[in-house]
Amino acid sequence: MKTLTLLRHAKSGWDDPVARDFDRPLNPKGRRAALAMGRHLRDLGLGFDRVLASPAVRVTETVAEVEKGLGRALSPAWDRRLYLASAATLLDAVHEASPDAASLLLVGHNPGLEELAMLLVPDTAGGLRDAVEEKYPTATLAEITFEIDDWSAVAAGQGVLTRFVRPRDVDPALGPDAS
Repeated sequence: MKTLTLLRHAKSGWDDPVARDFDRPLNPKGRRAALAMGRHLRDLGLGFDRVLASPAVRVTETVAEVEKGLGRALSPAWDRRLYLASAATLLDAVHEASPDAASLLLVGHNPGLEELAMLLVPDTAGGLRDAVEEKYPTATLAEITFEIDDWSAVAAGQGVLTRFVRPRDVDPALGPDAS
């Protein structure tokens, strides 16, 4: 069995005058959300054998805040291909993961992460997939399991969405109506 966890970067600051989208940092709410998600990962006892992440500033800052909440380093491999990656590119990265890793965390951007989750999980009525389809907010994680031995076998419609956690599920103050 393999477990793939997808984590979207936390809320970034559009007010920050940076020259490139790549350099956009988190805003204060994003920092709080990433820290809360890290604490939630710790409380769930989740760990990852391998972490791949986009090197964009908002992702590196998300990882740093998650690590604070988690209480340990994630030590990601920073992969430039994951910056604003499509579902197909993300799936390529998953297929390349070492079969020794039972759990893989991808930290990146939408719409690619949402599209990957939608691709990997069968379209059945109700349940968590509907929540993903409705909206995949910033700092949200989706956990998908596969009955396979090698990451190269991950295929469309073969995953089971076992968890979909938004920051507001962890702390209601992090919901869309809070600042």
